Amino acid sequence: MTDRPGLDFSFSGLKTFAANTIRENADDEQTRADIARAFEDAVVDTLAIKCKRALEQTGFKRLVMAGGVSANRTLRAKMEEVLKQRGGEVFYARPEFCTDNGAMIALAGLIRLKGGATTGLGVTVRPRWPLAELPPLVETRE
Repeated sequence: MTDRPGLDFSFSGLKTFAANTIRENADDEQTRADIARAFEDAVVDTLAIKCKRALEQTGFKRLVMAGGVSANRTLRAKMEEVLKQRGGEVFYARPEFCTDNGAMIALAGLIRLKGGATTGLGVTVRPRWPLAELPPLVETRE
């Protein structure tokens, strides 16, 4: 994934592979721990490479890490190292505010609803829906 150009990434295949491998080795605690560590290393390295690439493409010197994964201490240490090498800064919310993105998506939905965006009760599932494809909202003042 890190050899592919661009900034897109998904860990779904890695997550499935790790879960299946752990299930197959349910009795061996050390193997399960090794798989978990390898998973963490792969995710951290991939995020560091993709973030570094984004900084290079934009010329930005500051990075904000958010969401549940941003509470990971290994990721924080790696991102500190990457930004220090680039002469930049990385910012995080306090760990208690690093939550899963479900709440953020719910808030985005609420904002869109308040902005007048509505649809019928039918649901069309789009597992890969780039945010750039969402129709723009007209900003409203309350």
